[in-house]
This record gives sequence, C-alpha cells and structure tokens, in this order.
Amino acid sequence: MGDACCPPVQTGRRTALRRRIRLLVAATITYNVVEAVIALAAGTAANSTALIGFGLDSVIEVASAAAVAWQFAGRDPERRERTALKVIAVSFFALAAYVVVESALALLQAERPEHSTVGIVLAAVSLLVMPGLSYAQRKAGRELGSASAVADSKQTLLCTYLSAVLLVGLVVNSLFGWWWADPVAALVIAAVAVREGREAWRGHHCC
Repeated sequence: MGDACCPPVQTGRRTALRRRIRLLVAATITYNVVEAVIALAAGTAANSTALIGFGLDSVIEVASAAAVAWQFAGRDPERRERTALKVIAVSFFALAAYVVVESALALLQAERPEHSTVGIVLAAVSLLVMPGLSYAQRKAGRELGSASAVADSKQTLLCTYLSAVLLVGLVVNSLFGWWWADPVAALVIAAVAVREGREAWRGHHCC
C-alpha cells in the first residue's frame, strides 16, 4: 500500500499514523451516530427528503468509518484495504439509490416539507465540524499511503458538501416556501455520492 502509492514511511511513523487514523475514525463514528439520530428524527417530523437523506448519509458514513476501523484493527491493514474500499463504495451507491427514489417521489407528489429549525442548526454545526475531521484523516491517510483512509475522508468531506446543500435547501424552503428546493438538494447529494462511490470502487483515493 505505502510502497505503491506514496514514498515509504518509517515503521515508527507508520504506527503513529495508524493510531491517529483509528482515533479520527472513532471521532467520526461518534459524531455521525448523534448526527444520524437527530437528522432522521427531524427529517421525519418535517417530511424533509433532504434531511432524511442527510441522516442516512450519516448512517452510511458510520459504516464507511467502521470498515476503516476494521481494516486498521488488524496486524496487516494493507491486506484488508481492498475490502474496506468496496464497503465504502457500496455505501455511497446505497445512499444515492435511496435519495434518488425518494426525491423523485417527492417531486412527483409535490410533497411540501415543513420548516425545521433543528435541521438548520444541525446542518450549520456539521458544516463547521466535518471539514476539520476530513482534512486530518485525509492528511494522515495520504502520508501513510492508505487509499481506504483517504476514501473515508472523502466520505466525511461529502458530509460537508451535504451540510451546505441541506442548509440552503432548508433555509430557502423556510423563507420562500420553495418546497421543490428540498428534493432538488437531495438529488445533488445523490449525484456527489455516485461520483465518490465510483472513485472508491476503482481505488482512486490514494496520494
């Protein structure tokens, strides 16, 4: 892994990087579990496809981070990397499929989501928290030469994009009553998820 992607990393540094990635993955899982519970509850209450999609992304991000945690829990993480990448890719595709179907139904049925203060606050907080986590994991993953760690950092970065898209969709709906902004925002989420899923499947997340 390290030899194929990046310059060799000394044993001591490699051990420190693996430890850092495990800690970052643990922090990501913890935050996303909380985020998922809040987003799914608020999305169900407000009938918001984008907010529910955001919550499901958090669930999938937990699965993605768990795959990386499993990889680095072994003595030879390199041997587990390809499997971890497949899990991450499938998680992206699953999110995209669900969001596309729900968004299409919402547009066809003209479902009007309610205002969600909780959703707006959650999106704003995630917009502040996720970039830092993503950057730290991506930096460690690139130095170590771990495609799966970098892929998972992209999953976390996707959450930043989703937070911005979700925030715009919820605010526009609340201020102007543009109900269609919510499912359209969700479709943007799906498009980004498909792109990242393809990259993870191909293993294009290295240095």
